[in-house]
Amino acid sequence: MEIDELLKLLIDKKASDMHLMVASPPVFRINGQIVPQTDFPPLSQKDLEHYFELIATPEQRDTFHNELELDFAYSVPGLARFRVSVLKQRGTMGFTFRAVLFGIPTVDELKLPAICKELVLKPRGLVLITGPTGSGKSTTMAAMIGYLNETEPRKVITIEDPIEYLYRNKKCIIAQRELGGDTKSFSEALIHALRQDPNVIVVGEMRDLATVTTALRAAETGHLVISTLHTTDAPQTVYRIIDMYPPDQQQQVKMQLSQVLEGVLSQTLLPSIGGKGRVAAFEIMLATSAIRNLIREGKISDLNNIIQLAAKDGMVTLNQSLADLVKKGLVTKEEAMMKSSTPERLEKMIQGTF
Repeated sequence: MEIDELLKLLIDKKASDMHLMVASPPVFRINGQIVPQTDFPPLSQKDLEHYFELIATPEQRDTFHNELELDFAYSVPGLARFRVSVLKQRGTMGFTFRAVLFGIPTVDELKLPAICKELVLKPRGLVLITGPTGSGKSTTMAAMIGYLNETEPRKVITIEDPIEYLYRNKKCIIAQRELGGDTKSFSEALIHALRQDPNVIVVGEMRDLATVTTALRAAETGHLVISTLHTTDAPQTVYRIIDMYPPDQQQQVKMQLSQVLEGVLSQTLLPSIGGKGRVAAFEIMLATSAIRNLIREGKISDLNNIIQLAAKDGMVTLNQSLADLVKKGLVTKEEAMMKSSTPERLEKMIQGTF
């Protein structure tokens, strides 16, 4: 079967990802679960090389052969776009395809917290969307930019690896830059973005110290910066940023972060009861004066207490969100416990003793 037919089957089965490896049939991830497609024979190295010839440009193939890693986007007209990651394993090729449907999903369609609309309209500052791989961070960010595009006239520059969702200019002017084809690194693109008169800068991922430093500077100088991190909750997100710096710079970074941070939205996906799709749980931390003070003073472990008691400000801990999903009968207690960094505290919340 040709690659486009496999990708159509992926969409038809409502899978999020497809994995192709030598000596294995295609494997789909459906509702978070790995499902081998045993109707197909195991793939050979020749099959994967054939697929690679079909979907990658000569330049992309050269990059892969030189670096042994490659990320790029591939489109099937009328079907979807796919984020493709190619790697070597045991001397053979392997592929992962992540489906990105055409069209920008809305904040309301995704049932995202209403605060997403407020955060993306902030005139300046830093907004972070965090969560493990495959938790929907890119989709949340796209929905927020889509809302901005419908609402306010702003200049937006995105720096992505690769470009996933394609935006059409509506109220906003949106320039999308892709690592490899349009720019060499997040940090370099960020530096140049500051000279291109943006209101909003979207950074696909805070990968390194140079990117974080430039993003903080951009937020300080009057831009709204939106980015992602692979952290599971708000305190861990703050720790991660501070820990990127050497000890002698950490106090200065705490001060910077306390001044520019506007909000952290942490999300994770859980299989719904009955196996029909997945449900998102969210932690929301907003930069109130109490939150800013704790960050500045380095009392990161106390952030959870403030979030837990600040429901009136729109905040919620991940445990509170997970407990709510369990009580509503949307997810099992066991699945919720697996997503919590403090399951004993979650247990008490579910039982109503915390």
